[in-house]
Amino acid sequence: MDASLADIDAVFLDLDGTIYLGGELIEGAKAFLERCQARGVQRYFLSNNSSKSVAQYLTKLHALGLAATEDDVLLSTHDLLAWLRKNNITETWLVGTEGMRSMLEAEGIATESNAPQYVVLGYDTELTYAKIERASVFMHAGVPLVASHPDMVCPSPEGGLPDVGAYLAMFKATTGVDPVHITGKPNAGMILHKIEALGLEPGRCAMVGDRLYTDMAMATRAGVVGVLVLSGEATREDVAALPHGAEQRPSVVVNSVDELLR
Repeated sequence: MDASLADIDAVFLDLDGTIYLGGELIEGAKAFLERCQARGVQRYFLSNNSSKSVAQYLTKLHALGLAATEDDVLLSTHDLLAWLRKNNITETWLVGTEGMRSMLEAEGIATESNAPQYVVLGYDTELTYAKIERASVFMHAGVPLVASHPDMVCPSPEGGLPDVGAYLAMFKATTGVDPVHITGKPNAGMILHKIEALGLEPGRCAMVGDRLYTDMAMATRAGVVGVLVLSGEATREDVAALPHGAEQRPSVVVNSVDELLR
C-alpha cells in the first residue's frame, strides 16, 4: 500500500494533528476531503478527544468549511458510553467538560453522584481543583476509575498539551489507583463497529492519524491500513525506533493528508 490508497473504500480520519491543528486546517486537508468525495471513498472523523460533544465537533468542522453530519463523527466518548451501558453503570463522578457531561447525561448517566459506581475521566479542558479533589476522595474510598482514552498529549501549534494520560499519572501519584479500563483508541472496537455497520472489509479501510500508540496500534488491531501523518505528534525518528513487529508500525507514512489519494 502506498499514499495513493488504491482499493481503499473508506478512511477514518483523526482530527487533532491530522485534519487541523488548533483552530487552523492543515494545509491540503480540504482538498484531500474533496478527493475522497470525487473518488467515492467514504470518510469519517474519529477522535479520542473527549473534551467536546458531537455537536461541538460539528460546529468546529463547519466553521472550518468542512461538510459533516452527526453520523460522520466517532468519539472516544461513544466507546465509553457503550462500556458504561454494557456494565450497567448509571452513577458516576465525572472529571470532564460540560460537552462530555451533556453526552453522558443524555444517556441517563448521572455525572455528579454522591455514591458513584465509577469515577469517569475525560479530557477536561475545564478542570478545577474541586473536581480533582472529589475524584481523589472517591478513589481513596475504593471507587474504581475508567478513562475515555490514553493520549498523553493533545497537539497544538505551540506544542503538546496535557491530556488524559497526564491526568492519569497525576491520579496514580495521588491515589495509587490505575483505571480498570480505558476506552477509545487503540481499542479495535472504536472503528470495527462502524466498519461492520457499513458492510465493509477491514482490509479495504484505512486509519489516518498522527499517533503511533493510539492511531497506528488500533489500525493493526482492527486489521485496517495504518497511515501515519507527520503533521501532529509522531516523527520519522519515532517510527525508526519501533521494534520489529510492533503493532504501532504504520503501513504508510506521509507528511500530511495532502499527499494522500493522488
